[in-house]
Amino acid sequence: MQPMRAPERRYAEPQRRDPAPSRLSYRVERLWLTPAFRKVVRVGLPAFLVAATVAGYLADADRRGALQTMLSDLRESVENRPEFQVSLMAIDGASEPVANAIRSMLPVTLPASSFRLDLAALRATIAQIDAVASADLHIRKGGILQVTVTERQPAVLWRTPSGLEMLDGTGHRVATLLDRTARPDLPVIAGEGADARVAEALDILGAARPIHARIRGLVRVGERRWDIVLDRQQRILLPEAGQVEAVRRVIALDQAEDMLGRDLTVVDMRNTNRPTIRLAMPGGQDELETKVAGQ
Repeated sequence: MQPMRAPERRYAEPQRRDPAPSRLSYRVERLWLTPAFRKVVRVGLPAFLVAATVAGYLADADRRGALQTMLSDLRESVENRPEFQVSLMAIDGASEPVANAIRSMLPVTLPASSFRLDLAALRATIAQIDAVASADLHIRKGGILQVTVTERQPAVLWRTPSGLEMLDGTGHRVATLLDRTARPDLPVIAGEGADARVAEALDILGAARPIHARIRGLVRVGERRWDIVLDRQQRILLPEAGQVEAVRRVIALDQAEDMLGRDLTVVDMRNTNRPTIRLAMPGGQDELETKVAGQ
């Protein structure tokens, strides 16, 4: 008879944890490695939450009105601070009539906040004045609106059927002149299209400086060429091109032989190869001279 043995005890082995990530964890980690997904989570999601919160707050009309009122009051309190007030206007470089015109044209009531002054619009308004070539505006310390003006300098008087117009060297209108005697220092030009040829007229007048005292004016003929009108009913007819050279030839002839001191009415230089003169004939005053020199 065999002796009885104690039953052997078998202990269950502990189950080992699988080190591999779960399928969901793996997909999340793979998704997090995507740059676009990270940007959405880090930037897009917070921005969306902030926008949603703000939209929810502003959905109420009363809240929106209160916020607008608060911002308006804040802006007005800043704009009306003394350091931002403009109380004076200083105009430099302008004559008294132009300065008065600027003050009357500018739609500015001082004192005013510098935030409410549109300097570009004010500059455009000043540029509408014919006598102003350019204008610069800025706000100086002490609440002063500084306006620096460059005026157009009159160069000639253009006689038109409606009167006399002062023009600068480019032909731009400066002002209307009521009386010729107000600017006796300025030469007179006349004729259709003469305003577009002011620089050419000034060159001719510069070449004719030796007989400047006798010149009554220049007439533009047919929008093609110039005539120099002298006193004593004399006229110099210039060609379409080479006007300065033609004037110099006339000056040379006059200095050599006193040509213009003789009894003639016309020196015709239209044909530069064959200049001619016309002797004085009985008759009235030349019609074009009356047009140029009439008062």
